[in-house]
Amino acid sequence: MNTSVNVNGWHPPPASVFKLNFDAAIFSDSNSFRVGAMIRNEKGEVMAAMSAKGPTVEDSEEAKILARRLGLEFAIDVGFLELVIKGDNANVMKSISSTGVNQSQLGHIIEDIQRLAHGICRVNVSPYY
Repeated sequence: MNTSVNVNGWHPPPASVFKLNFDAAIFSDSNSFRVGAMIRNEKGEVMAAMSAKGPTVEDSEEAKILARRLGLEFAIDVGFLELVIKGDNANVMKSISSTGVNQSQLGHIIEDIQRLAHGICRVNVSPYY
């Protein structure tokens, strides 16, 4: 019997590694954004999940970057240190994976995410995994 989960393109992480998915939504009526993050094992079982309200953001890219930071911080706080990290914005994921200095307006948040990622034993960042 095949127990792997592949719903809507979701691909499981390798055995003994967990997958962190995150996303954000902007709510213009309340001038805020919401973030959600979920950690699953290789069987697709939810190991931990969170949602939170965030501050005012300029655009969806800022919301996605903040969601990535909050999701990673959550994963570390609850003790998941071997992660595949998946987000749906390829530009955000590429900027976070870059080793160069980010001179963008959001560069300080990207650098913070990179520092957080250094505390993880194993990390694979991909917009496609």
